[in-house]
Amino acid sequence: LMIIRKEGEKVTRYVHIGSGNYNEQTSRLYTDLSMLTTNDTYGHDVSEFFNVITGHSQPDDYEYLITAPKDMRQQLIHLVREEAKNAKKGLPSGIVIKMNSLEDRELIDEFYKASRAGVPIRFIVRGICCLRPGRVGLSENIEVKSIVGEYLEHARLLYFHHGGEARLYAGSADAMVRSFDRRIEALFLIANPQLRREAIHILQLNLLDNQNSYLMREDGAYISQRPTNGEPTINIHRDFYRRPDEAQLAQATPEGLLALLHDQTAKRRQLAADEAAATAAAVAPALEEGDDFGQGETIMEAEVAQEADIAATVVDE
Repeated sequence: LMIIRKEGEKVTRYVHIGSGNYNEQTSRLYTDLSMLTTNDTYGHDVSEFFNVITGHSQPDDYEYLITAPKDMRQQLIHLVREEAKNAKKGLPSGIVIKMNSLEDRELIDEFYKASRAGVPIRFIVRGICCLRPGRVGLSENIEVKSIVGEYLEHARLLYFHHGGEARLYAGSADAMVRSFDRRIEALFLIANPQLRREAIHILQLNLLDNQNSYLMREDGAYISQRPTNGEPTINIHRDFYRRPDEAQLAQATPEGLLALLHDQTAKRRQLAADEAAATAAAVAPALEEGDDFGQGETIMEAEVAQEADIAATVVDE
């Protein structure tokens, strides 16, 4: 939405852009993000965008917008590849994406490549997810969770660490072929430092939620995520009622988000190691019994061989 007003000698463009739509029936149920601004760069980009969709001009290069069907897929692939390059160089890297659906094969392949390069990647996907996390040699640095609770998760947020500069986008598009190729969609860069901190805080809450979350296993099945080992209870749909305080926003930084990714990865790997050890301990007695059974088979084989020798002797005689 854009409203143009002449205020004195100046023309001001009021821009409202977000992840949802103007639907009064769903607004009480859906969670969305939006921004109201008079920033000239957003005003210019949105003006050009409206000119394109009304047929008055060809697609332009935007400073703060990524649009479909122009080049959204290519722009996102570029951002993913930049994270992979940084990881290969030993530089900090990370991707956190919250959306409704993840289905585009080309983009999924890039996420797999980034995972193999060492990029920690987290997805919060409410609906369709065609990516499989946690597979050794393919996606072991990727985790996927779905949040289903009091409200319907509808916001899209895409975070790329970008060497610590944090490229953070919000908007209407899911990673689907129809969104990239057959729809008019837009993602907008969150450039304001204060708003960027609030958006990072929202992503942190999504990652920490342990009341409405379901983790995807590598076979595509989901398991409920609940507090373990004395962890505090975090319910994102309740915490949304409260604005973050200064202490929380102080931790809502690119470095803080990256630290959370590494902390969760370490916990997941420790949990997997503990489960493997417990399984091995449970299987060990069975293996010992199996060894006895194997010895019994060896004795029986020896007895059969002895009987065969006796039979052969009788035949010779």
